[in-house]
Parts: sequence; structure tokens; C-alpha cells
Amino acid sequence: MSMDVHHLAGRPVIIGGGIAGLTTALHLAPEPVLLLSRSPLGADASSAWAQGGLAASLGADDDPALHLADTLAAGDGLCNAQAARRIVYAAPAAIEDLARLGVRFDRTPAGALRLGLEAAHSRRRIVHAGGDGSGWEVMRALVAAVRSTPTIEVIEGVEARRLVVEDGRVTGVLASCSTGPAFLATGRVVLATGGIGGLFLDSTNPMGSCGQGLALAARAGAVLADLEFIQFHPTALDGPRRPMPLISEAVRGEGAALVDETGRRFLDGVRGAELAPRDVVARAVWKHLADGHRVFLDVRERPGAAFAQNFPTIASACSKVGIDPARDLIPIRPAQHYHMGGVAVDLGGRTSVPGLWACGEVASTGLHGANRLASNSLTEAVVCARWVAESVAASPYDGGKPTLAHDLPAQDPKLVRPLLSRGLGVMRDGEGLKETARALLPLLQGHGAASDPAAVGLMITIAALLRQESRGAHFRTDFPHHAAVARRSQITLDAAIAAARELASSPTLESVF
Repeated sequence: MSMDVHHLAGRPVIIGGGIAGLTTALHLAPEPVLLLSRSPLGADASSAWAQGGLAASLGADDDPALHLADTLAAGDGLCNAQAARRIVYAAPAAIEDLARLGVRFDRTPAGALRLGLEAAHSRRRIVHAGGDGSGWEVMRALVAAVRSTPTIEVIEGVEARRLVVEDGRVTGVLASCSTGPAFLATGRVVLATGGIGGLFLDSTNPMGSCGQGLALAARAGAVLADLEFIQFHPTALDGPRRPMPLISEAVRGEGAALVDETGRRFLDGVRGAELAPRDVVARAVWKHLADGHRVFLDVRERPGAAFAQNFPTIASACSKVGIDPARDLIPIRPAQHYHMGGVAVDLGGRTSVPGLWACGEVASTGLHGANRLASNSLTEAVVCARWVAESVAASPYDGGKPTLAHDLPAQDPKLVRPLLSRGLGVMRDGEGLKETARALLPLLQGHGAASDPAAVGLMITIAALLRQESRGAHFRTDFPHHAAVARRSQITLDAAIAAARELASSPTLESVF
């Protein structure tokens, strides 16, 4: 039995129920819009897990120009400076918009926004809500606003499986739900599907975030950008839980120290120490672990007794594994956390495929460059959602041919996870990347449950092979230095497959590229 969606034909379709998708839907009101979510709203979105908050220059000692400078520095030469400038300058107004929607931001006794400090920020500019529960609080307010907006039709328990493209433009979405397949006729689709954490064994993201939006866009022929840049958070709680509980950078912003089993602060010689850019800290922790040490976060002195009050989510995660942060060291290790790459878009969210937009982590605006500045991601999603909605609203639906709905297999990344975890980790090398590409190609060509995850993994792998340098979050042990010229990367699925096929029959990288 198929879901009856004929009465919804022609509406913009937003795929994804996180902060990017919800905010885009709200900005499109009062135009009728259809929002698809695999799970009940807020139940399985990375947005709800975000601890750090939103970055915006709101302090008396701060300025958007300083925020921009910090963003460009963290991006290690690969930010789109024009995009970054427009986004950070719009950030303060976006915070005000969220407050008007009912987000209960943390405030001082005098009523001013309480601003936190995170790594690579030169000022306190991180706006929190509920301490380390910022994402949950923002999602709570947005879900309530969406539920109360009559022009937003939310369909939960539905997964988009393919975009239908005719004559080079999007004409609909093939989806699957508990009652069977469905075809949603639309010429306007917004991808807001989140990241790729579910493609890795160790991640701080929901395991269901497997790059579905990247696969949808790639299968539709879209250009993707900067896929090789994957951020590993240096401080995930080292234990058996998967996904791994995140220990927010804000903890180090309040003075926590990284130490090894001897109690030594092994980052003393690193510029910025605990508050160095994430890629620097992640590599230092990774190397110390590889050298046979254990690594811990020490919060006993700072933030000390205030830890449980200021970071209740983290304190609860520690308690579940028998750790009392007031007395015990917290074992940590790096874990996949955020994807700087994504579907290539302009600031209106337009992709290279007419009728297709992207917003949030699935998109690549150029804000993050080679290494995302802490807490810029939620800010980007909220700011860009308005511009995406304006672009979608200005692109009227011109009709499409009805298509027979048919089922496509559900995707399962379990065969891909060990391959990407081994080949695309904190430190990479050419031989490992070539081995990963050779292993992924047959999974992609098998058209089974691993096909879409393998397609995403292959595009990331080929992009990493092509970048023969180390920059930001992409570190090649065989190319440990910057290239002379900083260039953003672009790739399509067809190009990645062609490269992998040649690589499968070619012994050297040079004969392929």
C-alpha cells in the first residue's frame, strides 16, 4: 500500500527534521511546505545533541570582524571569505530570531546573554541554552513553532530514497514509509539531512546520520565540495557507548586540562594548548594515544565544583559509566564529529542541480574551510535557513510528470564503517586511501544496502587522495605540509567512480590522477 500524497503535490519538500530543516520551513511560512523526517521530530537529529551552542559577536568587547578573523584562521586558507563574512555578520540577528521563537538562552542575573569561550575564539561569544543542552533547547522551541504553524505539513517515519531528475532538474522525491513507497511531485527540494557520523565506528553523532543527503544529491548529479575535511572532536568520552558521548569544548573553555596517565599536561608545548584549533588538539591526542599513553580530561580544579551544574548532560554521561568528574579523571579520545564538506551551494542554498537546495551540515557554503570554528555550525544553519527559504520561495513550481512510486532498498552502513574508520581517520596516507577506494567500489556497484554509504565514502576517499597536502582537519602523513596554493575541492559521483575504476587496475596514484 502506498502513502496517499497526491494532495501535497507541488509543495516545497524539506528532507530532514533538524535545526536547518525546521528553520527553513518556518521561514517559508505562510507558503505550504512538506517536511519529511525519518523519526519523530527531534528524536534522532544531530542538532538536538549539540552541546556547544551558537557563535555570534554579542559581547561589548566583540565585533563581527573579530568573529570573521577567527573563522578564517581556523579554516586554514580554505574558507569562502565572502560567504563567511555574510554569515558571521548576520549571526547576532539570528540569535534574536531564536529568542523570539522561545529559545531560553542562558542569561546573567542582569538578563544579558551569558557568553562562553571555546577553542580558537578570541572572545567569549558562544551563546548557550541549558548549559550543555543548547541543541536540545533550540530544537524544543523550533519543534513547538513548527507544530503550531498550520502551513507546515510534517510527515514522520518517512525516508527519502531518491530524487527524480528529468531534463536536468528535480521533479520529485521517491520515499519509503511503513505503508509502502511514495512519489512526492515537487520541483523544489531542500536537503537538511545532517552529517556522516554513522559512517564511522567512533562518532559523537546519531548512528543514523549516514550521509543520506550527500547520496541523494550525488545520485542526482550534483557537485559536492571539500568532502575530505572531516572534523574529529578531540574529547569524546572513551568507553563502550556508541555513539560516543561528547565532552564539549566549552569544558576546556572553562579551564579543564588534558593530561595523561602520569598527570602530565602534554599539550603545554602546543600553541594555544587546550584551546588550540580542534584539528591540532585531535592530532596531539591521537598521537599520544598511539604512543601508548592514555588521555584524560581533568575538571577537578576548573570548572571544579560547578561542573555538574554547568554541564549536566556531560555529568550524566560520566555518571552512567561510574565516573564522578569532581573526583575522577575523564578518559577521552577523538571521534568523528562534523563534516565541513557537503553539497556545493551558494548562499541561497542553490546546488548545481536546478530545483535542489541544501542547508546545514549537508551543505558546503565555504564558511568552515578546512576546519570548522567551534559553534559556527548551528549559527550557519540558522542564518542560512532564512536565505534558503527566500530562494525557494522565489522559485515557483512549474509542474512535473507523475512517476510511479517504487521501493528502493534501505541503506545500511555496517560494511562501510570499518573501511572509513581505518582509511579516513585523524591521520591518513595514500596507500590506506587507495586500499579504501578499492574496497568501496564493489560495495557501491552491488546496488545493495551498502551502495549509498559506499558512494559517499568513495567520494570522500577520492577527494582525500586528490588533496596531496595537509591542511586543517585533513592530515596526510605522506604529504605533511601545506601545498603552495590553497584550493577548495569539487567532485561528482561519476568522477569518483571513474577514478576508483582506474585505481582498481592501476598500481600507482600518478597513473590515475
